[in-house]
Amino acid sequence: MPEAASYAAVEVLRDGTRAEIRALRPDDRAAILAAVDHTSERSLYRRFFAAKRSFSEREIAFFLNIDFARHVALVAVVRHDDGGEEIVGGGRYIVLQPGRAEAAFSVVDQFQGRGLGTVLLRHLAAIARDAGLHEFVAEVLPDNTPMLEVFEHSGLPMASRREPGVVHVTLRLT
Repeated sequence: MPEAASYAAVEVLRDGTRAEIRALRPDDRAAILAAVDHTSERSLYRRFFAAKRSFSEREIAFFLNIDFARHVALVAVVRHDDGGEEIVGGGRYIVLQPGRAEAAFSVVDQFQGRGLGTVLLRHLAAIARDAGLHEFVAEVLPDNTPMLEVFEHSGLPMASRREPGVVHVTLRLT
């Protein structure tokens, strides 16, 4: 999907910070690893359901080598006053079956609470609709209230089912 591979938009977050939402690129490796370093163990646990501070080369390759058809990934990039850039969040979906994909998000702690998860979800949903997807599914830890609130306030029809240790969320895209 060439359009998704070159996707880029600029958003203004709740606090006025400008963030570029763009397609993840293979050359983002160092910036992605730096984002992981700036993310707390708690946030990483909420994203990966396990204590995760480092990743194997195979895992890194999986996260960076995106085909933009069955696996789509966006990052949020902020520019600092000194001219430097930083990846402060990301969202992705992986197609599970025709019309349905699993979505996941991660935001660096310093940028949580600014609306970045909501922005990433909105952009991913637009790309997914264009690709013919009808729903996102996600598994969320029950104590990950911020992520559950992003889904609940997304404006997308939502269904959820709680089980011990996990909340299964379904968002209708169409």
